Amino acid sequence: MKFSDDSKLSGEVDASEGRATLQEDLDRLEEWANKNLMKFNKDKCKVLHLGKHNPGLQHRMGSTCLESSSVERDLGVLVDIKLSMSE
Repeated sequence: MKFSDDSKLSGEVDASEGRATLQEDLDRLEEWANKNLMKFNKDKCKVLHLGKHNPGLQHRMGSTCLESSSVERDLGVLVDIKLSMSE
């Protein structure tokens, strides 16, 4: 079994249609991993909600609900929900 490291998926979710599209992308990503005998460590999969009026909708991979995070590391830089960046 192989693992997929440092994968990022992003999308604009401004309505229920955007949320459905992002969820479909997560579903396809999960299907791709299964087809290629890979898996994601879902404990490390997080959602970073950006924007002042972001409703913070719940997303899932397979049957696992993804945890929301207030800060995530991207290429060694910490990015928070206000788009502040630090090392």
